[in-house]
Amino acid sequence: MIDPTLLPYRPCVGIMLLNKQGLIFAAQRIDGQVPAWQMPQGGIDAGEEPKTAALRELTEETGIAASDVTLLGQTEDWVNYDLPPELLGKVWKGKYRGQKQLWFLMRFEGEDHQINIATEHPEFSQWRWISAPEMVASIVPFKRAVYETVVSHFESHLANS
Repeated sequence: MIDPTLLPYRPCVGIMLLNKQGLIFAAQRIDGQVPAWQMPQGGIDAGEEPKTAALRELTEETGIAASDVTLLGQTEDWVNYDLPPELLGKVWKGKYRGQKQLWFLMRFEGEDHQINIATEHPEFSQWRWISAPEMVASIVPFKRAVYETVVSHFESHLANS
């Protein structure tokens, strides 16, 4: 059995992408065993700045260009989550206990037809715009506290806040 306390957290970024109405971009993962919706996120490459990683991940996962978003804010601190025991040692080649994430708030300035999740390496099967409570309820349980923290941090920008 792996002692998770001996493993580091994987450095990662997350993007809360809002439309002009303050709704959140949510996408359903292709690789999940249960239906799970999430916001775009991904690892930070060696030597990469977090903001650069966030814009790269956004484009890789949604087809949205950096020129089509406005950066509205970011979390001051990293937000961590631990993998549940059944995933520990199986994802990321067993090198990490979970992720530490910096989250970026961005507003999508384009039109919905510009969003393309059928990317070179697709991660999502479908997407939609949803409210913050729906987003928190739709994430896998082990990431729920992260999403609650992110929603709370960016609350003033969200629909119905």
